[in-house]
Amino acid sequence: MTLGLLGTKKGMTQIFDEEGLVFPVTVVELGPCTVVQKKTVKTDGYNAIQLGFASQKAQRVTKALKGHFEKKGLKNYSRTLKESRVSDPEQFEVGQQITVQAFRTGDVVDVQGVTKGRGFQGVIKKEGKHGGPDGHGSGFHRRPGSIGMRTWPGRVMKNMGMPGRMGHDQVLMRHLTVVGIKPEENLLLLRGAVPGTRNGLVVVFNRAKDFETRYKKPE
Repeated sequence: MTLGLLGTKKGMTQIFDEEGLVFPVTVVELGPCTVVQKKTVKTDGYNAIQLGFASQKAQRVTKALKGHFEKKGLKNYSRTLKESRVSDPEQFEVGQQITVQAFRTGDVVDVQGVTKGRGFQGVIKKEGKHGGPDGHGSGFHRRPGSIGMRTWPGRVMKNMGMPGRMGHDQVLMRHLTVVGIKPEENLLLLRGAVPGTRNGLVVVFNRAKDFETRYKKPE
């Protein structure tokens, strides 16, 4: 997995392509992300950088996190921190701002998010089962039905669809295409759907082989 940038899902819209065909688009406000920490094989056993996203008031930051930021010489506190593996952390600088400008129209990305939580649901909504008949004296409507046989196997088989909590799962959507970029608003337009609620946190991984090299250490 390549460098992943943090952002928020702002919603969906639709746009037209050059042939006049309409297709769905998800708008993601991506970054700016701040490089908070660098990790190397020599000091930590692997190469990675820690990114911070969205500012946080000082009174809402714990003493431990304040010390973490102040040790790196950073005065602005981030609300969300996430570590991302990179091949060469030395090409980044602590305090460097990583924005949406390194993306290109046509790039293929993977987007990770948390789906909407649906709470406790029955098997019809959660598992897509049909249930029983609605009429003719039937008292079997939205119940799961038989979940096993008699003496054999004498237990409920694994992965049997049952009522339970639905949603709020981490999902990775692969191979979404970047169809537009608005650097002045930090917006990224992705063709297709992205998991999560509006203003929900997402992580965008660019699959371009030269993506990490697009971010040059400030001179």
